[in-house]
Amino acid sequence: MATLIRNDRGCAGPVTVSVNGVTIPRDAIARETQNHPAAKPFAAWQAAARALVVRELLLQEAQQLGIEPEPQADSRNRQETNDEAIIRRLIEREVATPEPDEASCRRYYEQNRARFRTPAIYEAAHILFAARNDDADAFARAQCQAESIIAQLREHPEQFADLARIHSACPSAAQGGNLGQIGTGQTTTEFERALFALVPGTITTEPVATRYGLHIIRLDRKIEGRELPFELVADRIADYLRESVTRRASAQYIARLMARANITGLAWEGAAEAHRVN
Repeated sequence: MATLIRNDRGCAGPVTVSVNGVTIPRDAIARETQNHPAAKPFAAWQAAARALVVRELLLQEAQQLGIEPEPQADSRNRQETNDEAIIRRLIEREVATPEPDEASCRRYYEQNRARFRTPAIYEAAHILFAARNDDADAFARAQCQAESIIAQLREHPEQFADLARIHSACPSAAQGGNLGQIGTGQTTTEFERALFALVPGTITTEPVATRYGLHIIRLDRKIEGRELPFELVADRIADYLRESVTRRASAQYIARLMARANITGLAWEGAAEAHRVN
C-alpha cells in the first residue's frame, strides 16, 4: 500500500512526488482525486498520487522499450489517448496472459453454478398511497388509510382489485393495481425486499414505505429462475477469467517495476498490491 509522506505538521503537503526524477505535479494529483472518492481528502490524495505514479512508471518503461502509440476506439467510438494506447501496448507485450481453456471454464462454472441462473420473475399488484416522508401529517394520514385497507383485505382479499381502483395513486389502479411481471432491480429496494419475502397469493401485513409513499403489495405468482447451460455462458466465463489473470499478472509486473524504481514522496508498502491499469 502506498501512503504519502506527510510533512512536519502531519498534512499532505507540500510533498514532492516523483518517479525516477520525474516530478508528478501537485495540480495533476489534485485533478486526479476526482477519480478516487474517499471518506477523507487525504485518502483520495493518496490514491490519486499512487495512480499517477504507476502511470508515469509504465510510460517511462514503454519509452525505454521504444513502444509507440496506436490508439484504438471502443464499441462506443471513444478513442484512446496516446498515453492510454502506449500503456495498453506495453501490458500486451510484457505481461503474459494465457488464454483460459475449456477445462478451466468448466471448473469455474461447476464451482459457481448459482451465478449462472436467470433471475426469478414476480407477478404482483399493489395499492399506492402517495405521501412524502418529509410531510409528517400527510404521511400519517396515508399510514392510517393503508392500515385500514390492509385490515379490510384481511377479511376480504378478493376486494384487492376494487380497492386499488378506488384508492391507489399509481396508474396501475386502472388495472386493479396489476404491475405485470417484475424482476430484480426494477423497483425500489424497499418494495423489492417486501415483495420477495411474500409467498404467492399473500398480501403484505404492513404498509411498505418507499420514496413514492406507502404500498400494499400482493404477490400473485413467482416464476423461478433457471440454470443456464455451460454453452450459453462459456464466453462470459472466459472473459472473466482472462481479465482476472491479466489483472493479477499486471499487478506483479508493476510490482517488479516499482522494486527497481526511485520513487519519492510516497512510502510504498506491499509492492505486490494489485493495480488496475486503464
